[in-house]
Parts: sequence; structure tokens; C-alpha cells
Amino acid sequence: MVSFRLILTNFNSFVTRTNTCGELRSAHVGQKVTLYGWVQYQRQGLFLVLRDFQGLTQVIIPQDEAHSHLKELLSSAPLESVVRVTGTVSPRPLGQENPKMPTGDIEVKAETAEILNSCKKLPFEIKDFIKKSEALRMQYRYLDLRSPRLQSALRLRSRLVMSMRQYLCNLHGFVDVETPTLFKRTPGGAKEFLVPSREPGKFYSLPQSPQQFKQLLMVGGLDRYFQVARCYRDEGSRPDRQPEFTQIDIEMSFVDQAGIQRLVEGLLQHSWPEERGSIMTPFPSMTYEEALAEYGTDKPDTRFGMKIVDISDVLRGSGVHFVQNALSYPHGSIRAICIPQGVKYLTNKDLESLKESAKSEFNQVRQKLSLALNMQEDDVVLLAAGEHKQCCALGALRLLSANLLEAAGLALRDPTAFHFLWVVDFPLFLPKAENPTELESAHHPFTAPHPSDASLLYSDPTKVRSQHYDLVLNGNEVGGGSIRIHNAEQQRFVLEKVLKEDSEVLSHLIEALELGAPPHGGIALGLDRLISLIVDAPSIRDVIAFPKSFRGRDLMGNAPDYVTPEELEPYHIQVSWPLEEKEAKKN
Repeated sequence: MVSFRLILTNFNSFVTRTNTCGELRSAHVGQKVTLYGWVQYQRQGLFLVLRDFQGLTQVIIPQDEAHSHLKELLSSAPLESVVRVTGTVSPRPLGQENPKMPTGDIEVKAETAEILNSCKKLPFEIKDFIKKSEALRMQYRYLDLRSPRLQSALRLRSRLVMSMRQYLCNLHGFVDVETPTLFKRTPGGAKEFLVPSREPGKFYSLPQSPQQFKQLLMVGGLDRYFQVARCYRDEGSRPDRQPEFTQIDIEMSFVDQAGIQRLVEGLLQHSWPEERGSIMTPFPSMTYEEALAEYGTDKPDTRFGMKIVDISDVLRGSGVHFVQNALSYPHGSIRAICIPQGVKYLTNKDLESLKESAKSEFNQVRQKLSLALNMQEDDVVLLAAGEHKQCCALGALRLLSANLLEAAGLALRDPTAFHFLWVVDFPLFLPKAENPTELESAHHPFTAPHPSDASLLYSDPTKVRSQHYDLVLNGNEVGGGSIRIHNAEQQRFVLEKVLKEDSEVLSHLIEALELGAPPHGGIALGLDRLISLIVDAPSIRDVIAFPKSFRGRDLMGNAPDYVTPEELEPYHIQVSWPLEEKEAKKN
């Protein structure tokens, strides 16, 4: 039985202020207060607006001769200067109240003040509505952090993580364990950052996740593990990825897929911000094959329709050349999506081109097509013909069409709605893009095969489904996990025979699986992505305090940076400079 206590947050403990700039109300009238904050606005020496993390307070500058020094001090304070003000809370004059401000019924009449730090000219104004380049924002990230938007996102993130920690540790007995960030290379998966050691030719790797450690914790009998884990992936220039990121990492012993799903649903329901409404559980589920067939992606956005429809049978007898050609392939098909009211939102030139094409080739099947797709007046149909990759093409067109329709004013996706979805029954292996005759893990090499397909692992691994599950929110993957292989021989077979990897690299894990490893499974939730969706941020960089640029650079501290040959010497490393960089360094 768990007891809860109501805890009132005291923002003024241990500090010299009496109140924050966001908490004063009519009930405080007559009280003498001391506020600290930044000067957000100042008007003609009459008043200024003081801002801190919690809000704004209007401060009246005295105009009498006795306080001339105070008037001069506050009137000349540059914007964003740090100021201490002591004064008395007073009601605002009748008719001058500001209902848009929580403190809009009161003002503070300044009696004493001190400029704690005068601010020089800013590179940009600290206002959310002021346009500034992302590069400039990241160069002066400590200024950008003062914006209400970033402050709100980071504080919501903090509350959500604390609530998750309470749910896992206090209510369900999880153990919060920190795992190492200096480890060794993991075969397969994302590219890892290397860290040199003082042993010649030997390097650490920064782990892309605590995957091996959390499995070893299960072998160690911890039963339930949790961590707010820092992870690293050297993925180069990707617009909405970060080389270092955070995930809510979870592992359990003696659990199945349904148990992990129930845990995550309860975790999210418990920690979900009240101001974002409530979320309903259980989350719906669909298989990987269903997701590809109906949405053209393994992370469907289910907030709107426009599903992909297989119309192969409708067009099979049409006699249209490209249709018959597509259907002649072993896995060939014709698929379509119907864009509601598309005629209204496409240009005349586009429509005329589509009409001419339709007249020449599809008059004979128009009626059947209309029935199959439930077409209405002004709808537009997109067709794709060929083998299974066409689904992915239509999936991308489906999202592009939704963007175009919404840009033109048609509401398709409710920005306040949160549609969670489990995608299950992924293939265990996929052909490598660079060499389709070889296989790679669809998730990672530690994922267990589906019990119904276990025998196929040794005869036809391409047909094996996995016990891998992804959590999708509004078309974005926010979590992924699996039931793990806990049998050493099966793990060795997957590595050596299927993936053609050197199992010796993972000898420590394989040996652990031979020494009484329990059945176990887990999941990792991408915290940055989840928070960005909750607050409707345009990028995950807007919910991270100090993010890297999309090229992986820290524009504020100018990292990565050069080091001297002397600093590299203990690591037995010499830099081989490209010729153009050699010349640049000389000059």
C-alpha cells in the first residue's frame, strides 16, 4: 500500500528573494517583497516589467525627487539586465488591470533596487515571436533558454521524468541503475563513437544504448531495471537526430510482450501532463505487414484516413499496359490512395495533366475504381504499380498530400490529439541495403524470434518474425523493444550463421547466457522525441537544453575542436591531414 502526501512547491526556500515574479496576486497587496529577475520591458522611466522563470511582475518606478537616484537607476537599466527590486505590492489603478497576465491585478512600487549585472547589446530579443536563425539561437543557447517556450518545455520534461521515476521505482519496484558509457563496440546497429585509450590501438566505444548491460543485470538477478540513459550514435548529418540523446530504458525478467506493453501504457498514463488531456489505454495494435499495406510505413500516423487500398483485382482485366506489366511480377500489385477534396487544392495545371492521363488509359475502369475507393466528387486518386516498394512510395505521398491539404486550409490532423499505436510482428531479419543477399537484424541481434517461427530460424531465417514491438505516436516512433534471446546457443547461431558476425566480440554476453540467464525483455522510450511531440515542438532540439546542430556540432562551445599533437601522444594517435586543411592551418 502506497501513501501519497500533498507537497507544495516552495520556490523561495534557501534564496534571498521573498517571492517569484509570477506568484504575486491581490492577496499579497500591502506586503513588502523582494524580487529578482531580468528587465523584460521598460517604458519611459515610468515602469518596467521584471521577468523570472515563473512569470512577470510590473514594477512602478517612483517619480518624486526623493527617489530620483532610484528612477535614474531603473530607467537606465538595459533590457535583460539582472535586477533586485524591493517594494510594496499595490493594486493596479482601476481600468489598468491586465487579464492576460496572472499578476495583472497588482504592481510593485519600487523602494530600493540594485543592478546586479548590466546587459550589453543582445544578438537577438528574448521573445518567442521574434524570428531568429537556429544557428544564432544555438550559438547563444544560454540566451535562448530564457524564452518562455524553452523554459516551459524543459520544466515539463523534468516533471514527466520525475513522475516516470515514481511510477517505476515507487509503485512497481524497479531499480534505478547507472551503466557505463565507456564500453566496447557492439556488432550491427548504428555506428558508434570511438574513444581512444592509452593502450596502443585499443579504443572504447560510447554505447548506442545500455542494451548489453541491462540484459546482464537480468542475469545478475535484479529482476527490474530502469534508467534515464544517455546514449550515443555517430549518424552524421541528419536533420532531426542528435549524436547524444536520452531514453527511458527498461528491462524485466520473466515477462512477455503483453507485460511490457501494459507496463508502458500504465507508465505513460501515470506521467502524462494534465494540461495535455488524458490518454486512453490499452493502445491499439497492428502488425508490421498491416502497417506497410495500409499506410506504407512501419510508423503510421493514424490521426487521419487516406489508407492505401490494393486495387489489383479491380484493374486486372483492364488491358492497360503498365497495369498488366506491374501485375506480371511475382509480388506485383496496384495500390492507391484517395485524397479527399484533392481537386480543390491542386493547381489547374496538375489537374489537367491528370485528366488527360485518365482519359487515355482509365475510362474503361473508372466506375470500378470509384466503387473500390469510395470516391466522392472532387477527390483525387494516386496510383502506384509494381512490387512491394510501391507501398513505401504511397506512404510518403500520403503524408505529403496531408501536408499540402493542411497548408491549403483543410484540417486533417488534430494537433491536440495523441494517437498511440503498437506495431508488432516485425521480421527478425531484413536484407542489407548495400548487399541484399546478406541479412541484418531488423531491431538488434539480441531480439528473440517469434515462438511460432522459432524452427524457421535454422531453415529459412528470412521468414522469421520477431518478438520486437515499436510504440508509435502520431506517425513517430517513440519507443522500441523486444523479448531477448536468453539461450546461448541460439544467440551464437544468430550472430555467426545468420548475421556472419564474430561472436567473440560478445563472448562475455554469450557466457552469461550459459550461466542461468532468465527469460527477459524490455523497451526504450525516446525521451527527446516524446517530449517534442507532447509540446508540439518543431524539432527535438527545442526540448534539449544544449543540443547539437544537425551536423553534430556544438555551435556555442565550438565542439568538436582540434587538439595538439602533444595531447594526442599518450593515445598513440597521429592525425593525417587532408592537403587543403594542411595549407589552411599553415596560413
